[in-house]
Parts: sequence; structure tokens; C-alpha cells
Amino acid sequence: MIQSMTGYGKAIVQLPTKKVTIEIKTLNSKNLDLNVRIPSYYKEKEIAVRKTIAKSLVRGKVDFSIYVETTSEVSQTKVNVNVVADYMSQLKQIASGSDVELLEMAMRLPDTLKTEKEELDPKEWALIEAGVREAILALIQFRKDEATSLEVDFRERIQNIQHFSLEINKHDEDRMAAVKEKLRKAIDDLEVKVDENRFEQELIYYLEKLDINEEKVRLANHLEYFLKELDNEVSDGKKLGFIVQEIGREINTTGSKSNYAPMQQVVVQMKNELEKIKEQILNVL
Repeated sequence: MIQSMTGYGKAIVQLPTKKVTIEIKTLNSKNLDLNVRIPSYYKEKEIAVRKTIAKSLVRGKVDFSIYVETTSEVSQTKVNVNVVADYMSQLKQIASGSDVELLEMAMRLPDTLKTEKEELDPKEWALIEAGVREAILALIQFRKDEATSLEVDFRERIQNIQHFSLEINKHDEDRMAAVKEKLRKAIDDLEVKVDENRFEQELIYYLEKLDINEEKVRLANHLEYFLKELDNEVSDGKKLGFIVQEIGREINTTGSKSNYAPMQQVVVQMKNELEKIKEQILNVL
């Protein structure tokens, strides 16, 4: 089953003193392009997070973020009591005023506030890590849902190309008859006597150059192979892209050999269907 490279996943982890929101967004990219934004006190876990994402998502432009909202009334910023007391003692020696006024002056001086560094709690991180996995699973499901419409479109366009291939077969007999008639008329217009055996040999040689049976067989095989890969459990957009290139090669060769207007018109329709597949295949994981 194919997956789209466009996706979005989100998880919310409610902790005793904070709410942690985990978001992950992906767009199409040839390789894994990973951008991680997490708070500084979770930085030691960034490498582990990157490995988890890379293993799960494989490819795409990935934006991963962890947002933390404090829900507790307890502040991590504290008054540096000893420093403030020392400032007030010094201010009393050089300035007059009430304790409140001196305190206001002291609090404007450096180092009166200190922020206690929050240590990473293993139990807390275990919950956040579970949230990361939850967000990734939500994104993968989003990718699968997005790919459903892509798969329907791919199958429809491949079937259209198969239908046009049948039209090519119908035109092929008429094309060969038209080529023979055209060559015979050219000879007749020259009003010269020709060796019929030699003419037949040259005609066979010429028609062999215009023969597209091999292209028709290879095209049919490539189309079936593409449909088979759509049913594969593992999404492989690169492989599908290579198959599309082979399909395009056979269609182009058929067009260059056709030398027959009705057949070339059908080839143009086949190319049109294939171009629409090429546009969408870039977004398949």
C-alpha cells in the first residue's frame, strides 16, 4: 500500500505541572530532511528522537516540534535572597529611604533573580516519548489516507494507457497497409520497372524498422508491474518512479516509429496520462 509524503500528526501529553504538545509535519523530498525543535531541557534526547523519526518515516521533509505550556503556579524563577540582602545592606550605607524603596532599587540590580535549571525526569520523558510515537503513528495514518486518492488516480490512468494500447493495436494493421500502399504508389509514380522480389525484400526490411510489437509487449509488462507494486505492502515511490520512466520510454519509441497520424494521436493521449502520473508520483513515499 502506497503512502503519501504529505502528512500531519499531533499528540498532547498532560503532565502534573505542564502540557506538552508534539507536532510533526511532512512534505515531499527525495531524501530525509529532518528539522527538530525541542526545549533546551530535552536536548539530550534529540538524537534519540531523530533516530525514531528517521526509522519510522524514511523519507520526506520533516518538521518536528515539542511545545511546553506550564500549568503549575510554581515558578522556576526564584529571588536570589542572599544577593538582594547584600545589595540592601550596601544601599543603606550610601542612600536614605524606606526598606521598600531600597528593595525596589536592589531588584533592578544584576543577579537578583535566578532560574533553577529543570532536570530531565526519566518518568516524564517516558510519557513524552510515548507521545512522540503516537504523533508519528497519526502522521503515518494521515499519509495512508492521503495516498488512497492517489492510488485511485494511478489505477485509473494506467487503465487509460492500457485502453489506448488496444487502440494502438487496432491502428497498427491499418498503418502497415498504408505504408505498403504509400511505397507502392511512390514506385508506380516513378514509372520504372522494378524487381518484385527485391521490392518485397526492401519492403520487409523497412517494415521491420517500423515494427512496434516489442514495444507493445514491454509496455504491457511495465503497466502490469506498476499495478503490482501498488499492491505491495511497502510503499516505494522511487521504484514506481523508475517504472514510470520505462513506461515513458516505450510510449516515446512507439510514437517515433508509428509514422501514422491516427496512431500518433493516441500516443499523445498516452503521454498526457503518463505526465499526470509523473506529477503525482513525486509525492509517494
